[in-house]
Amino acid sequence: MGILRIQRLLWVIAISIQALKFRVQSLQCPYPPPAEKPVGDFVQLTDRFWAYDSDSKQWKRLELPFDLLSCINGSCIKVGAIEDKNRSPYDHNLIVHQEEAPDDENLNLNPHLPLRTRTSLRGISESSVWITGESGSIYERFWNGIQWVIAPHDLPASAGYAISVFAVNETFMALSEAGVLYQLTVDANAQPLWVETGPSFPSTSSIDNSDEDSNRNVRLRSGIPSADGTLLYFATEDGSLVELSELHPVKWINHGRPRGGDVAAIVDAGTLRSEVIFTVSTIGELYEFDTKSRPSWKKHIWGKSSTENISLAPSRGCTLHSLVGASSASLFLLSKDGLLLERQLFQRKWKWFMHTTPKDVSFSALGPTFINETFGTKTFSIFLTTKTGLAYEYQLPKLSGAARGNGISEKWINHGQPQDAKVARSIPGVLVQAGRILFALDDGRLGELHLSGIGGEDVGPYLHNMLRRKALASYEWSIIDAPESEGGNAGYCTEAHGPSNCIEGVRDALDQDDATDFGISSKIRRRKGRIYQSHSTGHKTQNHALQSEINETFLTINNIGTLFRIRAMQPDRSFFLVTDSGMIFEHLYNENLWLWLKHDHSSPIRGVLGVYNGSLFVVDDYGHLFIRERDSSGLIWVNCSAMEGGRQVALGPPWDAVHGQDRKPTKEDALFFVSRSGSLLQFTVALRKFVWQDCGQPQNTQVAFILDQELLRYNVVFVVGKDGRLYQYNRVSRSWYEHDQTPHLVLSSLPGVVVRPSFMSMSGSLFMRSEDGGLVEFHWHTMDGWRWTVHGIPEKDVKLSTAPGPSFEGNQLFVIGSNGQVYSRYLDGKKWKWKGFGSPLPEILNLFPSEDASDIHNREWKSHSDYKGDIKDFPYNNQLSSTPEATSGSQHIYFIDIDCDEKVAPVRPVPFSRDSVLFMLRDGRLGELRKTEDGDWKWIRIINTPTSHCRSSYVTASTS
Repeated sequence: MGILRIQRLLWVIAISIQALKFRVQSLQCPYPPPAEKPVGDFVQLTDRFWAYDSDSKQWKRLELPFDLLSCINGSCIKVGAIEDKNRSPYDHNLIVHQEEAPDDENLNLNPHLPLRTRTSLRGISESSVWITGESGSIYERFWNGIQWVIAPHDLPASAGYAISVFAVNETFMALSEAGVLYQLTVDANAQPLWVETGPSFPSTSSIDNSDEDSNRNVRLRSGIPSADGTLLYFATEDGSLVELSELHPVKWINHGRPRGGDVAAIVDAGTLRSEVIFTVSTIGELYEFDTKSRPSWKKHIWGKSSTENISLAPSRGCTLHSLVGASSASLFLLSKDGLLLERQLFQRKWKWFMHTTPKDVSFSALGPTFINETFGTKTFSIFLTTKTGLAYEYQLPKLSGAARGNGISEKWINHGQPQDAKVARSIPGVLVQAGRILFALDDGRLGELHLSGIGGEDVGPYLHNMLRRKALASYEWSIIDAPESEGGNAGYCTEAHGPSNCIEGVRDALDQDDATDFGISSKIRRRKGRIYQSHSTGHKTQNHALQSEINETFLTINNIGTLFRIRAMQPDRSFFLVTDSGMIFEHLYNENLWLWLKHDHSSPIRGVLGVYNGSLFVVDDYGHLFIRERDSSGLIWVNCSAMEGGRQVALGPPWDAVHGQDRKPTKEDALFFVSRSGSLLQFTVALRKFVWQDCGQPQNTQVAFILDQELLRYNVVFVVGKDGRLYQYNRVSRSWYEHDQTPHLVLSSLPGVVVRPSFMSMSGSLFMRSEDGGLVEFHWHTMDGWRWTVHGIPEKDVKLSTAPGPSFEGNQLFVIGSNGQVYSRYLDGKKWKWKGFGSPLPEILNLFPSEDASDIHNREWKSHSDYKGDIKDFPYNNQLSSTPEATSGSQHIYFIDIDCDEKVAPVRPVPFSRDSVLFMLRDGRLGELRKTEDGDWKWIRIINTPTSHCRSSYVTASTS
């Protein structure tokens, strides 16, 4: 979908390129960290270690500290060290600004957030920021003159996931997770096109060309543009430094690696010193590369006693000029322990400084930085993020010609985190404007930290003289929603004339998203908080005593057998049915004949939990998940719970797709289940690469049921907890979120159903059953956000007997009443209305209006359309009875009743096609409700089932 949209956004790209020429110059660190793989931190719990001496053939205790070396062909590199626990880790010759050192024993009191290896931010101009999401998509947040809009720029599917974007020489570049660089160009039809740019090298271009194949096929790990925006530098997977020096034609240069080290990350590219590249090695050592010096690589060493204590993190650094004088330059770095370090060049001398950090704080990313000017004084501000999801600001006063020492008034400010969200770990923020910093959040959204009044979703780029008036204002957080690719609610910009236009917004036009918002249109307005309203045209549940004399047999709504009993396999041709005894049958249309096929299984089947790509997923009495599929030898059963990491399951997704809006299979496809312990389980099924993953559960509760899987929101699974509250799981960020809900609204532990007009619009609703038996709606409105609507009950004293659904055409859904009747909740213009369809009997009665109801009770017809002809020609069952007799010159219909009941049972119905629904009747048979050519829904047949208690025989006899 993103590549289709990108064809409409050529002008957006052109505007962004032009904005590069006029970007406000500011001191910042906009570069994201490399795709660091999450690894567990080594925790030393003892100081007693031994090494085996091969000469004496004895174990000898080590004297600490002890260096750990990696030696290859006689060349040894230090890869770590075992410390002396009785020695202070801060006993070295660094210059410390303050006396108090951080207490690292409590650094891990709060759990560290996971690494988001695909997420990055890139500031292009004051009106454009490009983002790579954790899903691997690329999108741009762009100010169109009226509002902020989202424009997609995804790589082609064959390129895989994107992990970062760059802008160099007015050209956009993207780095894929596979280590390949792509360039955004224009094809012969003037359409945007991503083209692979390498890297590739001739064997003679490498400094170390001993391995010719590795030089020609190099995988990039991370990159950074040069300070002047004309070059790109990359760290490769094999630890080399490479440069993209020209685009037309493409020219790559391999600068190799430092002797005895490698390149894990590029810290700075020409900002601290012109044409000098600073890098960090895997073991945390700092190097600089300068093509004009000999040798080209130089190592920055520590004091003698500090080499075994400080190891730099492979992440980007920040630079500040003139911090302690006009000729000074400072490079700020992070250690692997999350400490803030400074490498300062002053009066041609290098010095190391360690800045004392707040207690119990471990930083994960640096940037951005800018200069505050208040009442004639200048202060440098560095923004940092922690491993636990907080944002800090470090303020340093500008000094004039004085060396840094004691008595300096540095200041730490804790800006915390947005409400109900945490700042993503190891991802630097970007400076949109002075006083406006954009951060990636751990749940996939964006957080803007801004001065009060000059930021947020509804505020565009401000005039710079506004900042002086806001100098004393405090910072506050605003949350910016992400697009659906990240599991968010933000819609993409459109070509339509209006405020969401991709090029230029028009204030007076109606919001195009609202135009499809179930007929509700509204002008641009600020998004409000959660809205609760009653929208029931029937009887409100709370005003009436609900029916209590219903057979309890049909109210066991929490039984899996009533919720996953029927599942359609092929529209209008095949569906599966699970019986009370655990047998599974398939009703198949083959060569103009409907057949019942039994699928034998070694254990009783409890329910059909899903259908994917022609395979059926079922669960047995023991909670084992099985696939029914066909191979070269015929139909087979595959035990998924017996696979590696397999789990027992209790429940599954309610629907396979919205009919008429089926999505194409992707390499991310998965089915979600609920374990017996109440956790959400993800079972990846794409490309038959089956993988189990435990997604956990919401805080303080277990998962009771899956309400929806990725129909209302792609990459989001909505669930109801055992506390009756609504939660969602974002499969991209792997995070849980609880939605606002009034205390008196308690949801039933049942599936929901989605009503969504189009996947191109974010508008849509999730309908659920409340604990008091009414219908409730959780609806996304473009301007108002999420809001609740109570639809109540279809008739007085009639509540919903099972889960709502299915839905059709984005404007109606079906429910089953406690009276055994079927109802529809449909949208008529802007108003929701109820309509009753009864049970199959009344519709069949309409075929024979002249006969008494008792004469045709409990017939089973095979017709798929209303019968209009003579009664003798009406299709009937060919099961003969011994009791009927033909009467000469007349026509009679005979029948036998045994335990027949046409009322609809509280078994969750399923769609059989785009215009057909299957309902289970109380006597075990099935009734089909189908949409006719005139747009109305009518009962067309009752289907006998192999285990139905109703046995009816009919015969027609006539004389000539």
